[in-house]
Amino acid sequence: MTDLYVSLAVLGAAVLLSEAIRRTTARLFPGGYWVYLLEAASTFQLCCCTHELKLLGEMARLELPVGLTLTYTMTVIHLLTFREATCNPTGALEGIFRGSSRTRAAAVIACQFGAAVAAQFFASSVWSLGLSGIHIRHRRFGFRCFDPLGGTLLEAAAVELGCAFVVQSAAMHVHKLDQKLRAHFIAAVITALVHAGGSISGAVFNPVLAFSVQFPCSGYTYLEYCFVYWLGPVLGVASCILLFEKVIPFLSGKSTIGLDIPAVQKRKKKTH
Repeated sequence: MTDLYVSLAVLGAAVLLSEAIRRTTARLFPGGYWVYLLEAASTFQLCCCTHELKLLGEMARLELPVGLTLTYTMTVIHLLTFREATCNPTGALEGIFRGSSRTRAAAVIACQFGAAVAAQFFASSVWSLGLSGIHIRHRRFGFRCFDPLGGTLLEAAAVELGCAFVVQSAAMHVHKLDQKLRAHFIAAVITALVHAGGSISGAVFNPVLAFSVQFPCSGYTYLEYCFVYWLGPVLGVASCILLFEKVIPFLSGKSTIGLDIPAVQKRKKKTH
């Protein structure tokens, strides 16, 4: 139980530190720069907390209900504190698809990856203090993890693609729920996906989070990790957007071209 309490304290410290950064930068850097600093602070929080949760799950061997409860609780906290931050490069790529600036999207992604690297240093610095037994044992291994994949590369990539598809679908339809229930709904979906696919790929479905948490692990090359943790989620998000915004409207006859025809006909009748 001591290991659990120490990890909870580390999680709380990461959240409080990130929130302090968000509030400070909001006062010192109002305007356009706020978007990039918000992404950096929120991505730092996400990666730091995931590092600790991953270590706790692997070294402390938590019971399944405890692990899922922690995942759900931390996800709710993230969703409530991130504000407009996506903490995911696929969110910036989605913005490009919808017409936002490519330069801005590239800057957002750069901030996310910078925060992911900073989270690695934060986690290793905390673990080096030896605050708990799992931190001490992990330090003896040189802060390295081994083989995060429980299946083949194709299986892991398929899991990451499927998880990203489901989360993107939930995010696109969550507005139909009451605002108070939205964070809990998304958290429940993510927790279910972690339980279902965690043993195969870790169920990360976030390229920048995988870069921080999974890429340092030995067992596979960077190119193989990119195939699983970058290509999989990007294809999952892209296929979800394509399905719900292009394919389904086209099949149901609700395309934008079809919707414009009656309006054009009405305008022609008025001119005659």
